Amino acid sequence: MNSNEARTAIVGCLGDLAPEIDAATLAPDEALRDALDLDSMDFLRLVQALHARTGVSIPETDYARVRTLRAMADYLAAHAPA
Repeated sequence: MNSNEARTAIVGCLGDLAPEIDAATLAPDEALRDALDLDSMDFLRLVQALHARTGVSIPETDYARVRTLRAMADYLAAHAPA
């Protein structure tokens, strides 16, 4: 998985979790939780949905590393199963 594929997965999961969100307009370096008004449970659901879709687990200790769309896409690409 590359970063573009990871971004597509993130946008897809966001669309599934909150259809009213226009994730396609997100700036790559904008904080997801702030931009989309996600609370901690919403963010946890996003992480779980991404795990189901990509097979990548994001431990809670890494949540600070995946704050933005770009950072999350890069993280998923780097940790995707081969």
